[in-house]
Amino acid sequence: MTDFTLHTVDSAPQTAQATLKGAQGSLGFIPNLFATMAEAPSLLNAYAQLGELLNKTSFSPTEQQIVLMTNNRLNGCDYCMAAHTTISQATGVPADVIESLRTNTPIAEAKLEALRTFARVVNETRGWPTQDNLDAFFAAGYGQQQVLEVVLGTAFKVLSNYTNHIASTPLDTAFQPNAWSRDEVRQAA
Repeated sequence: MTDFTLHTVDSAPQTAQATLKGAQGSLGFIPNLFATMAEAPSLLNAYAQLGELLNKTSFSPTEQQIVLMTNNRLNGCDYCMAAHTTISQATGVPADVIESLRTNTPIAEAKLEALRTFARVVNETRGWPTQDNLDAFFAAGYGQQQVLEVVLGTAFKVLSNYTNHIASTPLDTAFQPNAWSRDEVRQAA
């Protein structure tokens, strides 16, 4: 397997350095995902910009994490499940919601479960939900804007999940307490 470079601010291409410095400043470290993506500055910068746009959607932090973690699980991304568990904890996502997302079990709150279900459908159908899928999502209190914001969250996760799969990105120390494995979920199911 190819060993992908984990860049530092100094080793990264110049057009990736500002994004790495920003991550280091806001998080206190450069996540290995960013260090890996820095090899392709356009990918790193697109990922960072998409993340900023996702934060400007109509979704609450909990709803954002539902979309992201559902995609992480479906795409089998161990790295992102651990990272987003940590992010979810830091942003106040309820512990029972995090547990549901990590174990692929229904979320107790009906509206949030409808979001998890719709995000799953969008991922699994590659963007071909049925009218019944849309109607169920709308009946839960979401609208057309949120349908399209689920697409944004799904696209965001393709960038990170696929990068982690290809590069076998090592899990950062900060995320290790929340390590996750798709194999554990398969055994529990």
